[in-house]
Parts: sequence; structure tokens; C-alpha cells
Amino acid sequence: MGPPRTPAYEAALRSAQESYAALPPGGPVRLAKRTSNLFRNRAEQAAPRLDLSACQGVFALDREAGLARVGGLTTYERLVDELLPHGFMPLVVPQLRTITIGGAVVGLGIESTSFRNGLPHESVVEADVLTGDGQVVTAAPDGEHADLHRSLANSYGTLGYTLGLVIELERTSPYVVVEHHRFRDLDEVSATVGQIMSTRQHDGTPVDFLDGVVFSAQEAYLTLGRWATSTEGLRPSDYTGPEPYYRSIQHRRRDVLTAEDYLWRWDTDWFWCSRAFGAQHPAVRRLWPRRLLRSDVYWRIMRFEQEHGWYAALQRRRGRPPQERVIQDVEIPLGRTADFLRWFLREVPIEPVWLCPVRLRAHRGEDSPWPHYPMRAGEDYVNVGFWSAVDIPPDGRPGDTNRAVEDKVTELGGHKGLYSDAFYDEQTFRALYGGDHLDEVKARYDPHGRFPTLYDKAVRAR
Repeated sequence: MGPPRTPAYEAALRSAQESYAALPPGGPVRLAKRTSNLFRNRAEQAAPRLDLSACQGVFALDREAGLARVGGLTTYERLVDELLPHGFMPLVVPQLRTITIGGAVVGLGIESTSFRNGLPHESVVEADVLTGDGQVVTAAPDGEHADLHRSLANSYGTLGYTLGLVIELERTSPYVVVEHHRFRDLDEVSATVGQIMSTRQHDGTPVDFLDGVVFSAQEAYLTLGRWATSTEGLRPSDYTGPEPYYRSIQHRRRDVLTAEDYLWRWDTDWFWCSRAFGAQHPAVRRLWPRRLLRSDVYWRIMRFEQEHGWYAALQRRRGRPPQERVIQDVEIPLGRTADFLRWFLREVPIEPVWLCPVRLRAHRGEDSPWPHYPMRAGEDYVNVGFWSAVDIPPDGRPGDTNRAVEDKVTELGGHKGLYSDAFYDEQTFRALYGGDHLDEVKARYDPHGRFPTLYDKAVRAR
């Protein structure tokens, strides 16, 4: 199905199998990967790594069908570089350049096309998966391995590694014109999101992209974007310069970016998290090379601090309290989003907050088509993203704020992504993330337990 399985593609699959076969039998399986977008602290083990480096790039493109056969370890940066010149992009391009498509499929991804295109795993026509017994199976919506296809979303490599995928593509235009609309009432934000999700337009203008930023309960913005073949008289903006993109939202009504710059508008400053590294200070920004204004650079700085703790030690000497990392993305039903935001802004001292509406694509009438992240088909959600740290009070304990967020999300009928710290007890976790179904699928595709369970990986960080 889809574009041809080229000799180079078949060789990449064989290379992955050979690397897996060379690992010590029964030992832990760790992926050899230069970058990561996970925020779980896990003790690294000095052990041989699974090398999937051959599984990168676009191996075949079917322009007429709008499909591509791609390697699972391909970063979205490379996908965009290889597809955009042909006038295509994946249906959903997550915000950060170094997220891999295999990672987004098994770990969830989201962006401003998600209100109409859903999540990355929904555009997977078929996937070649390296399973726990060392075999490569082809998982598709129908056929022998349909159960694996349904189960990849939010499995985080606990069922196998996606070596290659056939994905649906969207046709692109050279530019994206955006409008930033300010709101002073969170209920009005939710109402406007619902209207746009239902009609895919606002005030008679088509909407192709939709996300938002909340700076406070009285200052929130929705950014509405649409494809354009020209700049429409505007000068294209470049946010690798002095001004971070998110600040432009507060004072620009209308803007235009090239398609590539729009897709990576958040990556340059890791949304707004680059301020923690001083990269938004005018003097520092003038000296910081533009090519290093990237999320993976900030990630490496952060990992260095986590390993060495120099800044934390300095803060202790200054008498500052210890901090708890609060890095989460949560999906809240649209009707409860304003309630969650009011609670969050009152209880958690973090701002800004990102909003990204999402609706699953149609799936044969199934209520929860993806059992390990059971968002309901036909229901509108808003992804709320917040990434910072909060002080731990003298009578508090690490994890209190994250636990409070988890409890509130569950109370409101939502779910949270598992790329960062999680604190659920095992019984609650299994109920929220399809534990019984995952057990059945794991028994089939990882019969010897080479890969960790989802609870071990997401909560115990093993």
C-alpha cells in the first residue's frame, strides 16, 4: 500500500533487525539517538544501543495520492526540508524540529492543524514495526496486525519501534497569513474555538491553523492562520531576530511568515522557554548565533544542568527554595477548558500557557479509536501546554503541583501526555491509559518482555 518499498528502505529495515539481534539477549533495549524531547529523569545505563540510524529520510513520495514512505527516526525538520520543496508537509508538524515522526506516532504530537487533522498517528496508513521478538511486522488499520496499528499511539516504544511509515500529506502554499485576536474572557476564548472548529472559518475567512496563548485570565489570544500564495502586501516576519514570536502576538494584529518559518515559529525560542537561558535578553540575543536559536540547543543546556546541578547549587547558596519541574501537555474537553485555565492560573504560578485545539478524525463510529489515549471521537478538546518550574514550599514535597494537575485533569475528563514526569498510582494509570488492552497487545508483540511496560516507562522512568 502506498509508495514503493525501495531497495534503500528494505535495507534500512534489515539494518535495524541486525542491530536488534546484536543486543545482549534479555537485556534492556535503549535507542541510540542524538536528541530527545522527553523530560523524564532516567538513570542512563552503559549498555549497547539499538541503532536505527538507517531509518531516516523520505524513501518514496506518491504525489498523486499525497502519501510518503518515511523512516521512523526521521526528524520533522528533515521531513519538512525534503517535502516542502515538493509542495507537501505531514498533516501535523509538531512544534519542535528534532521530534521524530516515529516518536510523535508512539508518543503523541500536536500542532495548529490538529483542530482539523487530529494527531500524527491518525495519518499513518501503515507502519513497519520492530517487535520484541526481533521480527518486523506491517501494521495497518485492517489485516493481521490491525491491533498493533490501533495500539501504537501513546505506547512510547513499549510495543516496538516504528522503523518506517506510510503517512498522508497535506499540500502547502508558500506563505501563512496569521491574525492574532485578543480576548479578555476565557469563556469567550472557548466559545470562539468551538465556532472555528465547527466551521473552519472566522468572520467568513477560512482558518487552516489555530492555536493560542494565555498570558493571564484577562489577556488571551487566538492565532488564526491560513495558507496564502502571496504575502498579501505584508513583509514576511523573521523571528530568529531580536523579537521572539510569542511577544509579537501581543502587539501585532496581522502577520505573514513563509511556510517553513511558520512551522518552526515556536522552535526558535522553545515557545518562550529560551528566557530561562537568557536568550531573550537584548544584549544576549545580539550575541547568540541565529543558527543556535533552536530547541535542541536549549535542551542540551538543560540536560547539562540536570546532570551537574550547578545552577541549582547556586540557587541554594542564595537561599532560594528548591523547585519542582512542571512540564506538561494536557487535553481538556473544550467545554471544561475555561474551568481548567481559571484553576491553573489561580493555583500554579506559570505563564504564559499554550492552547492548541484538537479533534480526532472520523474513525468508523468508534467512540475511543485509540485505546491507550482514549480521547473520544466527535468531541472537541484543547491541548493546554505549560513548561516551567515552581518553588516547593517548606511544608511541600516534590511532585505536589504535578499531582494536583493530574487530579484536576482527570476530574475534568481529560488526559495528559506522558513525555514528562507522571505520578499516578498504577491502578489509576491503567484505568486512564488502557491497561488491560495494552497487556493483551504486549503479550502478542513483546512476549518475552524485552521492552518496559508503559507504567514502568512513564511513571517509574525505567
